[in-house]
Amino acid sequence: MSKKNYIFGMHAVKTIISRSPERVLSLYILQDKKDNKVSPIIDFARKQNIQIDFLKRDALDKIAANKNHQGVVASCSAPRKLSEQDLEDLIANLNEPAFLLILDGVQDPHNLGACLRSADAAGVHAVIAPKDNSASLTEVAVKVSSGASETVPFIQVTNLARTMKFLREQNIWLYGADADGKQTLYQASLSHSVGLVLGAEGKGLRRLTKENCDELLKIPMNGYVSSLNVSVATGIFLFEALRQRM
Repeated sequence: MSKKNYIFGMHAVKTIISRSPERVLSLYILQDKKDNKVSPIIDFARKQNIQIDFLKRDALDKIAANKNHQGVVASCSAPRKLSEQDLEDLIANLNEPAFLLILDGVQDPHNLGACLRSADAAGVHAVIAPKDNSASLTEVAVKVSSGASETVPFIQVTNLARTMKFLREQNIWLYGADADGKQTLYQASLSHSVGLVLGAEGKGLRRLTKENCDELLKIPMNGYVSSLNVSVATGIFLFEALRQRM
């Protein structure tokens, strides 16, 4: 994110104040905003001794770069960037089958935010993506994630193929989403330790990424369209895995 790290939107601001109040430098609220959703945010911020400024709409719009802030903006310190070592530590400390989401070159921050939101809802342990040619946790991604960027570890790795090989060595099965998969998502067993791998918008999985998957799975398509938005496909994959794990 930028040096002035702003998080905006009700859910995103509420989550960071409740989970990481030490990162919140100040809170900006729209003057005379009457909303039952904002009162708990203000109350919790005051308990944490977070500075609150009530601003006119034009001033708040300027801070949020005219994005849809819903009348609430938080100025925050940047989160610590997670690394391959954090991923190794996370896997070593799991007491249940691993449940990972791997995004191969998803560049749209809206799609990243939506994927993080689905990952949180499905109980994913971590979301993994390459550092290069992929979306990072921009303000837009954080807003769209509705707070999930604070609850789901987002780990950007230097070499995705190497990371996938490491995961397979940990007995984590990697299933890639691909239209040429030999079986459908619903025919696969996803209740053990798994990493679900989904590709970039319009391009799908890269060749090397496919080669590092244990199996490719497809979503059955009965209509005229040949593919789905990556965030939609992610939701389908995650919740089928969750259904089986339940």
